[in-house]
Amino acid sequence: MKFIKYFFSITFLLVLAAGCKKEKNDDVSFLQTDTAPKALSALFTITQDNTGLVTITPNGESISYYEIFYGDATTDPVSVLPGKNIQHVYPEGVFNVKIVGHSITGKVTEATQQLTVAFRAPEDLDFTAVIDAANNFKVNVSATAQYETFFKVYFGEDPNEVPASFLEGETVSHTYAATGTFTVKVIAYSGGTAVTELTKTVTIVDPVLLPLTFESPTINYSFVNFGGGDVTAIANPQQNGINTSAKVGRMVKNAPEVWGGSFISLSEPINFSANKIFRMKVFSPRVGAKVLLKVENATDGNIAYEKEATCTVANAWEDLAFDYTAINTANSYHKVVLIFDLGTAGDGSANFTFLFDDIRLTNTLPSAFLTLPVTFDDPAITYSTTDFGNTQTVNDVDPTNSSNKVKKTTKPNGAETWAGTTLSPGFQTALPFSATATQMSVRVYSPAAGIRIRFKVEDRADNTRSVETEAVSTVANAWETLVFDFANQAPGTAALNLSYTFNLASIFFEFGTAGNGKVFYWDDVKFLPANVAGVALPLDFQSTTLTYTFTGFGRANAAVIDNPDASGINTSTKVGALTKDAGSETWAGSFIEMAAPIDFSSLTKIKMKVWSPAAGITVKFKMENLADANINTERDAVTTVANAWEELTYDFSGIVNSNNYQRVVVFFDFGNAGTGANYYFDDIKLSN
Repeated sequence: MKFIKYFFSITFLLVLAAGCKKEKNDDVSFLQTDTAPKALSALFTITQDNTGLVTITPNGESISYYEIFYGDATTDPVSVLPGKNIQHVYPEGVFNVKIVGHSITGKVTEATQQLTVAFRAPEDLDFTAVIDAANNFKVNVSATAQYETFFKVYFGEDPNEVPASFLEGETVSHTYAATGTFTVKVIAYSGGTAVTELTKTVTIVDPVLLPLTFESPTINYSFVNFGGGDVTAIANPQQNGINTSAKVGRMVKNAPEVWGGSFISLSEPINFSANKIFRMKVFSPRVGAKVLLKVENATDGNIAYEKEATCTVANAWEDLAFDYTAINTANSYHKVVLIFDLGTAGDGSANFTFLFDDIRLTNTLPSAFLTLPVTFDDPAITYSTTDFGNTQTVNDVDPTNSSNKVKKTTKPNGAETWAGTTLSPGFQTALPFSATATQMSVRVYSPAAGIRIRFKVEDRADNTRSVETEAVSTVANAWETLVFDFANQAPGTAALNLSYTFNLASIFFEFGTAGNGKVFYWDDVKFLPANVAGVALPLDFQSTTLTYTFTGFGRANAAVIDNPDASGINTSTKVGALTKDAGSETWAGSFIEMAAPIDFSSLTKIKMKVWSPAAGITVKFKMENLADANINTERDAVTTVANAWEELTYDFSGIVNSNNYQRVVVFFDFGNAGTGANYYFDDIKLSN
């Protein structure tokens, strides 16, 4: 026996060496990592002709070759290379076949496997087909029988299936590609011509579990309707706002019952151990519609818990919350029940058709109601927004100041002309409109000047009570504060009604124009306690509705006139003009007051176009607090050209924004007495 073993090993190594002689390779380090053979087994198959001819196919790991001891009267083993098999004729009986595995360095492992040889048909065949605990599409099959040598199994999915062979005590597995009911057939073979077979059905289902998203093509979202409720899973007809998923649930509430609804049974009990807040996205045809979400025990409807929420917007997706923190978690709940407008009989119309989606458990409630001003900076507040018309709003940072949190709204290609964004869920208290307070302001960073921006406020309980107004951006890629005066409603919209409650606000960028990919940043939504005149930076003197009131001092006077030199960098039609009378004070100048303090939170430079009759003229720019002129700051710049427009820059880095600078003062030829010369200025704006 030792001679045979060593002869086989030496022969194998010589063959290995001969096969490699074309390329010199002295690396034999792999021999140092050789391990003992493991996972030894053998597959027995037998011909069904009463001859007892058995094919033995050994298997294992780290194998150089096998020795097979037949377990009958034959005493000498036979050697088998990996991947090969041998045949041997057995009489009827039960035999212990020994498989000995040899590694390349001579390590040995052995295993014994029982072989049954009979020429009578197998009897008492039975098998199990069990769904795998880790994969609902996988089935594990094992079988037992009397007088069998081996089994074959057909899993019933492929009509051209090649059966898998296995032995008693072994398990074979199959993963199905789809759900359905399949016939599994197991055939038991002995050495005789007769075989025994048994079939069983196995049903593959994708379990219905939370969250319910309606997106899986293999889950059967089977709702049971009652009392006139009718739920189906459909393609999402409102892919916008917070829900752009492909599939949703639709509830149509028909007559006759006020409690008409529907339920779905989950495949396992709901786990409330970590999360106890249900959230569900709902698209309601009207504000004020009630939504009841209830859970029930699988067999006892008296074991239940329910909460109700109210829709706050119409024809838009919102995320409703149902607080289950008080639920008795000792009970078992399998069913999710939905009833819309409990207490009111439906009529099956559009007014009783609701969409719902993404039913899930979380541990957070939706955003609390907002208070003004809305700055997006408080870490304790979730500043939620609801998009509509295919806008896309996300949290972001100021493009000019990364420490300032803002909202970014994109109006992508194809977005509706009326696409916009709502501050959700609205304000805690009604906006305090009055005869003298009809304005709100929003800081906006627009990609272009001249863009229409609409602002709307409404009663969240009754969206027919609303008012809309507009402002127009005046700068590109820079922040500006836009004032929205609701006393001047947008054309074709309702006038401000002071008897209404306004507690919900929406903004519409580039209103009236379909989306084309423009991106807007916005911040600091405020209510203005008293109406402002509207004069603000940038000052371009082009408005036909604003009054530009200048106040001169020291015998200097300023006013808005037609541009006397529309050329170069300034071809606008209107400019500011300052005349410094002959003999006027060295400090003579003029000022104009802004409607609100200048906002230096992101931009700290001032630019101003000037026209001077001479180069080398000092032009002072000063800003003051309205209530206290001692709170001020100023900078100087000097003209470099004569009789032509140029742009001067005043750097106010380090300015204290909280000083509320609201008065703008300009001085030409500061430090020298007036000569009667005229100076022109225009386009006073913030810059970086």
